[in-house]
Amino acid sequence: MAVSRSSSGKQRHDNDQEYQKKQEPLIPGLPDEIAELCLLHLPYPSQSLARSVCCSWKRTITDPGFLLCKRSLSLSLPYMFIFAFHKSTARIQWQALDPRSGRWFILPSMPCPEAVCPTGFACTSIPHQGQLYVLGGLRSDTQTSINTTVVYTTSTNQWSTASAMLTPRSFFAAGNVNGKIIAVGGSGAEYNDSITSVECYDPVKNTWEHVAKLRVGLGRYDSTMVGGKMYVTEGWTWPLLSSPRGGVYDLESDTWQEMKDGMKEGWSGVSVVVGDRLFVISEYGDCPMKVYVPDHDTWQYVVGDKFPRETMQRPFAVSAVEGRIYVVSSGLNVAIGSTFEGQNGEFIAKWEVVAAPKAFHDLSPMSCQVLYA
Repeated sequence: MAVSRSSSGKQRHDNDQEYQKKQEPLIPGLPDEIAELCLLHLPYPSQSLARSVCCSWKRTITDPGFLLCKRSLSLSLPYMFIFAFHKSTARIQWQALDPRSGRWFILPSMPCPEAVCPTGFACTSIPHQGQLYVLGGLRSDTQTSINTTVVYTTSTNQWSTASAMLTPRSFFAAGNVNGKIIAVGGSGAEYNDSITSVECYDPVKNTWEHVAKLRVGLGRYDSTMVGGKMYVTEGWTWPLLSSPRGGVYDLESDTWQEMKDGMKEGWSGVSVVVGDRLFVISEYGDCPMKVYVPDHDTWQYVVGDKFPRETMQRPFAVSAVEGRIYVVSSGLNVAIGSTFEGQNGEFIAKWEVVAAPKAFHDLSPMSCQVLYA
């Protein structure tokens, strides 16, 4: 005759099973300390897949101490994350590229409304936290801006939703200034409304707050971070009846200053920062590359190899990884540039092109971010 266990007996049994699970070795035959080192060396995106192997692996890999250890041991490696969209359908697709092996990975679908304009979003990242931020955007069905904050985390290979921006906006600039996310200008709730409000997001508190406003509304052309400051330029507009506008935001003093004339007038393409030097890949002609010279407020052309314009078709998205410049073009072809300073003070460039898979032929890049995973 079967004897039923008491509730206290069943609880002890469940607790015993849970205890046994916790005592299971991570990798049979190895001490847990050695097994943890093996898990620490799992490359992106294998760690997110490894969580499903067993409870002990999931518990270890999702432990905050595990991620801190990976960063402290410099085991996190840089990957390029490219926001692309299909030219014919405007369907969004996020891709990750391992710059060491040339391998591509597709990310899970980003949560957003079905009918959106891909170029209306703003993207930025906190690289060493392994977090990618996609902000705002424009609904193509209603022509209204949105205020969502969507976050991708490399350690989980998942998207999540954070606190929404205070102001719906599209076609605006965003950047990471000392670990805080800044959203600048763009179009407001109504597509044609230019806005001057600026917001700052604190990832630790998951809160947005208003900071110093722009003096005039700026549409997005390009932006970058140099020396802990955010540089935003509206670029040239057609017809060329006025000089370009630009501003510089200092988070510490919460103030905006006018961008120097030489900087904004010569800022004629997409920018990338290598070390503390600001480079621009121009969007006209053969796409020459320039470097900004702060002491003289001028731009100097980079010599050496010409930018591989014959295989790199606009639009461009640009990032720098470990001292190299990565330019992603239509079809997700990648041009890798190395720069060094010559004896006469000029900068010299060398370029090589890595062709993307044919399956990417219909994709156009909107943003390129570097994350450590």
